[in-house]
Amino acid sequence: MYQRLLEHLSAAVLLLDGGLRVSWMNPAAEALLAVSLKRVRGTCLEPLEGIDGAISEVLCKARDELHPFTQREAVLTTGSGEVVTADFTVTPLSKEELLLEIEPRDRLMRISREEALIARQQTIKTLTRGLAHEIKNPLGGIRGAAQLLERDLPDPSLKEFTRVIVEEADRLRDLVDRMLGPNQPAHDALFNIHKVLERVRSLITAEHPQVRLVRDYDPSLPELQGDEARMIQAVLNIARNAVEAMGDAGTKTPRLTLRTRARRQFTLGTERHRLVCEVAIIDNGPGIPESLSETLFFPMVSGRAEGSGLGLSIAQSILHKHQGLIECDSEPGATEFRLLVPLDASPQRKEAQS
Repeated sequence: MYQRLLEHLSAAVLLLDGGLRVSWMNPAAEALLAVSLKRVRGTCLEPLEGIDGAISEVLCKARDELHPFTQREAVLTTGSGEVVTADFTVTPLSKEELLLEIEPRDRLMRISREEALIARQQTIKTLTRGLAHEIKNPLGGIRGAAQLLERDLPDPSLKEFTRVIVEEADRLRDLVDRMLGPNQPAHDALFNIHKVLERVRSLITAEHPQVRLVRDYDPSLPELQGDEARMIQAVLNIARNAVEAMGDAGTKTPRLTLRTRARRQFTLGTERHRLVCEVAIIDNGPGIPESLSETLFFPMVSGRAEGSGLGLSIAQSILHKHQGLIECDSEPGATEFRLLVPLDASPQRKEAQS
């Protein structure tokens, strides 16, 4: 029973023997350290050495003195090469058994950042809806008045000006509708995320044959519950943005990577999910200016002079309807957008809550 409890903890827990070899670890520890218990049982884990042996030194001290120790902001290098900052506590159960608890600080900071992002997106959505209502009402009046004026004009040559008014009113209405995102009911069904990515890949290849597309898929991912057409739109918006940014910057050998991974026991905002699908869209373009990093997903914000600034906002809105979100890390030569979608999500349930 106690093992079942430990297996469902979000904190990483390991049991080490007197030689600091792994006896057991829970799934959270496997996910954090990017290793499998079957592969490392009975071995000394390199991530538990720390920089210059700082972590193993604390472990040995706790074992020898039979006294628990806690270390803050220790730096671990996981099995995948990722550097993680974490707090850890080691409790000696005996001379031959150590209980090690690891709580990554990176994850706590990411959760706080995601909570702020979700709250900000909700505020933007509320403001956009109010603004759209205030704009669309007078637009309808302007359009109707222009049509009535066109009928009463004595000079047919003046009708060209009323047609301009009607066309511009329609353009503004369409722009407002795009700001609000998809307004059709979600089509909730199971679909394969790799089918979505292959569709996007074929479209990008047709539009931009000079871009090299790289596929890095995890075939073990189960099907997603959601709206396939909307997910295609979200991925395509991000992929097109990346390709256009590389074109504007004159990237010599533009490359776009589509990658999928499964994330286990993963927290999105305040909700923890057993399994999350991660779709990464990675380009080797110029990177995102730091001045845009905080407002990247706001409507009407674009780094391109001719951009509408709606592509990323719509993509984030679509992910939000699937109870997911989009993260971004960028530096010159490497920009990565990660679409995170829980595999137990349903867009219909999310829309019912909105």
